[in-house]
Amino acid sequence: MKKVRVMDIKTSKIELVKLILNIESDTFIEKVTEFIKNEKADFWNELSAHEQAEIKKGIEQLNQGKRKSFKEVLTKIS
Repeated sequence: MKKVRVMDIKTSKIELVKLILNIESDTFIEKVTEFIKNEKADFWNELSAHEQAEIKKGIEQLNQGKRKSFKEVLTKIS
């Protein structure tokens, strides 16, 4: 199912390029260019619900003063 999604994205990109190629407005092209340059994916939305929950839990622990030094963490995982 992943391959179908990749093909859909590729097809959509090709269609978008075709549309843009037919536009003669400099202003519109500048706006689209700026939009693309400024568009950044928020990594948070790419995380699973479990990963988001774990990060929130860690932030809560930090806010409560529950901290571990880097050395403590390394000792625990090694």
